[in-house]
Amino acid sequence: MRPNSSHPILAKEGWGIIGASIFVALLVWLLFGGFISFLCFVLLAFVIQFFRDPPRAVSQTPHAVLAGADGRICKIQKCINPYTGKEEMLISTFMNVFNVHSNYCPVGGKVEAIEYIPGSFVNADLDKASEQNERNAVVVKSDEGPVITFVQIAGLVARRIICHLHVGEEVERGQRYGFIRFGSRVDIYVPLNSEVLVFVGQKVRATDTVIALLNPEKLEEPVQGQPVPELEASEKVEIPVAQPVQTAEKQEA
Repeated sequence: MRPNSSHPILAKEGWGIIGASIFVALLVWLLFGGFISFLCFVLLAFVIQFFRDPPRAVSQTPHAVLAGADGRICKIQKCINPYTGKEEMLISTFMNVFNVHSNYCPVGGKVEAIEYIPGSFVNADLDKASEQNERNAVVVKSDEGPVITFVQIAGLVARRIICHLHVGEEVERGQRYGFIRFGSRVDIYVPLNSEVLVFVGQKVRATDTVIALLNPEKLEEPVQGQPVPELEASEKVEIPVAQPVQTAEKQEA
């Protein structure tokens, strides 16, 4: 495993909120003190832990699709990918308010499309969240060949989705690309012939947990003609080396 790109230990998407929380906590402490200021510092501690963004190591497992967020697998289902129109396998990760909320690319490749869809804010743990909630989908042509879609979905508390990617951009597997504030979900669509390695209820860690293995497209393409089977060692036949033919002159000599 190798470390991903360095970044601050507190997510930059939360710097403004953290700064405002510190200012309010100090102001209340100076003006009022007592129990009210204690509650403000408790709230400040919660905000700081929510925006924590520790460094990570990225799994180098070949053909791996990595978890795009910390959390718990809440859904694995065969369905139609609404962003590509293909029947694929959906793997959903639910993040509660105590999980790290940075989002990471599950595969490396080229960003083919990004689609933001406004919506409601029902509990992200519910099935209908994939269709009703505010969400942002990224479609990537992976380095292995298959197209992978990963979707940031706002939750009951989360009201802000942040995505730093652009169409045409080359991304690396495990690259940090966005953030969702205060409870949310990440959906990842993989081809049906992928090998899913997780189960509903399993806890996963972004960039570390391999949730599926891809079958590269080059292995799926039709082959012209039938391949020649390789013989086992016991079946191989020794072919004698041809001996030179003696001419009549050499025989008479």
